[in-house]
Amino acid sequence: MREWTRDERYRVLKSAEEIRELHERISKSVYRQTYHVQPVTGLSSDPNGFTYHKGVWHLFYQWCPWGAVHGLKYWYHVTSEDLVHWKNEGVGLSPDRDYDNKGTHSGSAISAGDDLYFFYTGNHRDENWVRTPWTCAAILGADGRPEKLPEPLFGPRDDYSEHQRDPKVIYNEEKDMYYILIGAQTLDKKGTILIYQSKELLSGWKFAGQLKVPGFESFGGMWECPYIVNISGKDLLIFSPQYTKLPGRAESTNHNVYLIGSMDYDTLTFTPDGGYRYLDFGFDFYAAQGASNVGDPDKAILIGWIGLPDNHYCTEPEDWEGSMGLPRELRIRDGKLFQTPVSAVYGLRDGEAPADGTLPAACEIEAIFGGGDADFNLFTKADGTGGLTMHYDAARGVCTFDKSGMENRCNVEIGEVLEMPLENGLRKLDIFVDRSTVEYFANDGEATFSAHSYPTKDEFHYAVKGDVKVTIWKLKASVRDDFVV
Repeated sequence: MREWTRDERYRVLKSAEEIRELHERISKSVYRQTYHVQPVTGLSSDPNGFTYHKGVWHLFYQWCPWGAVHGLKYWYHVTSEDLVHWKNEGVGLSPDRDYDNKGTHSGSAISAGDDLYFFYTGNHRDENWVRTPWTCAAILGADGRPEKLPEPLFGPRDDYSEHQRDPKVIYNEEKDMYYILIGAQTLDKKGTILIYQSKELLSGWKFAGQLKVPGFESFGGMWECPYIVNISGKDLLIFSPQYTKLPGRAESTNHNVYLIGSMDYDTLTFTPDGGYRYLDFGFDFYAAQGASNVGDPDKAILIGWIGLPDNHYCTEPEDWEGSMGLPRELRIRDGKLFQTPVSAVYGLRDGEAPADGTLPAACEIEAIFGGGDADFNLFTKADGTGGLTMHYDAARGVCTFDKSGMENRCNVEIGEVLEMPLENGLRKLDIFVDRSTVEYFANDGEATFSAHSYPTKDEFHYAVKGDVKVTIWKLKASVRDDFVV
């Protein structure tokens, strides 16, 4: 693993030519994906600025151009008309002001009137490396790139720790009010969310208070990437708690969870209907962001980062890592959350693959389970050994995933075995494989499991045991890996 100096990690990108050769090299990687958004070079992490504006979906991701390392962060911009076919647009936000001199960190966007507004964390550090997180804004310019306001909207509060970031802007029609949710940490190192409000998007922001979530006053050490949305009359709170271990998550201290309940904007209280659940049960899923301006009261659109903040992946020696997951439709039925890929994904099917035990590099797999225990193992060798295994225990109603059989292993120290519980047994898995990413959707969205996986040239088979009917479709490419900076 390469050791990066601070100067190397925080080097300013001055010209596209500085990374052209890097892109040419990594574009030849066998692990470059075909229908998932991935970094043009270097590292991608949190999705940012996800919104629908004038017929186009805009998505940005946190980007460090130099390699697979967290350093000076930019916003990289991609667009789509259908949430599946994505086009590289180049850098959206650069750390070029004093208030964001060490990174344009995560944030969100919203379309209002004819304009598209952006809100992000300006990461400032002084000569002693003391951090000040500023909440900043920008507006989409005529050239298709965000234009920053001259000054931040507001600074951090001194009655909380320096961990105040990830502004998510939402509009509440009943109150005719805009709100900014800030992921934060109290002085005694407890995770929380701060709420600001304003009638206007670019001015008038005032601190409204700290979100109260009964029963979650001491849950985690920091809540990143907060999001509140109403779906079919129920409120959904999503956030990423850090610095804590949670049941069933092995040694990881970074998570993505949700609560279903009701949000009271008068008292700033989110009252959960029950306990938290994991947004995704997989090895690699974090910092999910819901899109603004979806326009359907019965669903939300969400995308997550396939990765975790402290992890290292097998493409690190190639100087790139990370990707976005497939955009998901979120619906609430009978008080339960269901997540399915956006419908346009199924338009990528390019004919069925032969049922001969071999696995196309980019494919969709539908597995129908007839009952009883079953195994469905991906990326096995020709003799059926190794791979990413999935065992379904019918008595427990639990799918157990084990990646220890892969030849290329990463992040072993935080665990290689995880479980995905199902309320009424396993009936169906819809699985999406894309060279170095695999996503499972169980029972039409009851639960999901996402991970990076790096099969070798010998690991391109699958093995099934039990009453399982399998159909595999090859998938067409939908992401352009163009060099645009």
